Amino acid sequence: MNNNAAAVLLMLATFAQGKEVIISRGELIEIGGAFRIPDIMEQAGCHLVEVGTTNRTHLKDYRNAITENTAFLMKVHSSNYQICGFTSSVSEEELAELGREMNIPVVTDLGSGALIDLSQYGLPKEPTVQEKIAQGVNLVSFSGDKLLGGVQAGIIVGKKEWIEQLQAHPLKRVLRCDKVILAGLEATLRLYLNPEKLTEKLPTLRLLTQPLEQLKINATCLKERLESRLNSQFELQIEASQAQIGSGSQPMERIPSVAVTIAEKTNAKLSALSARFKQLSQPIIGRMENGKIWLDLRSLADIETLLNTLDEL
Repeated sequence: MNNNAAAVLLMLATFAQGKEVIISRGELIEIGGAFRIPDIMEQAGCHLVEVGTTNRTHLKDYRNAITENTAFLMKVHSSNYQICGFTSSVSEEELAELGREMNIPVVTDLGSGALIDLSQYGLPKEPTVQEKIAQGVNLVSFSGDKLLGGVQAGIIVGKKEWIEQLQAHPLKRVLRCDKVILAGLEATLRLYLNPEKLTEKLPTLRLLTQPLEQLKINATCLKERLESRLNSQFELQIEASQAQIGSGSQPMERIPSVAVTIAEKTNAKLSALSARFKQLSQPIIGRMENGKIWLDLRSLADIETLLNTLDEL
């Protein structure tokens, strides 16, 4: 599908139209572009059954809500927010056991969709697609970009008989990806066949796992080039930074990084410089924080391109 929202819509429209879908209140998410799970359910023609509370949902809540019209027990991974403190949730493994007992399928919207354990690279742990399938979930949907590191797409995995029914639904053709997207997705997935080279070949992982020593070297080069292009009223420094993965992934986690900061006594001149950066042939996007422009090196793919672009200032 062309994105994960489309994948969720197709699953619901295929198997739950006119029926009930049970989901925890704490998982009724909204992501960018005002995509909301309740709105998708409405478009799919199914009936939302909320259980539990925002911060605590128990297995008995799902059990007590099951009727003869229940189509799915649904889990949604909160990839772009976290509920902390006095909380309780039901795992996919527990929900799948209840589903087997009651003969009701379990589906999961995993969102950012990691295919590997990111903790092996020193990154925060994120649930993987394989883990959810192993826990007994019937269908799992996730994004082709974000943590997977490919193109924007919605992917659904599950047993063959379930996938065949999805393929036969009329919405499948409406929501399908074009050949360019499929080619990009195939190229990305092929990289996973050689996991030992993944941090070298997959741009997303390469950026996330860059050693701090290399970031400091790049920061020094960037600072020297900026000093040669900006007048002395701007103060440049190399500072420690905290990067975020972003794109709806791991909202509370930070990755150590290095940034070149640009300070000036008047915000007006900083704003003008920021606008000038964006007008370059290769736009430079920094963040405004604490009265400075922060150019974080964690998100830089090619230092030479950046340095050459700065010659236009």
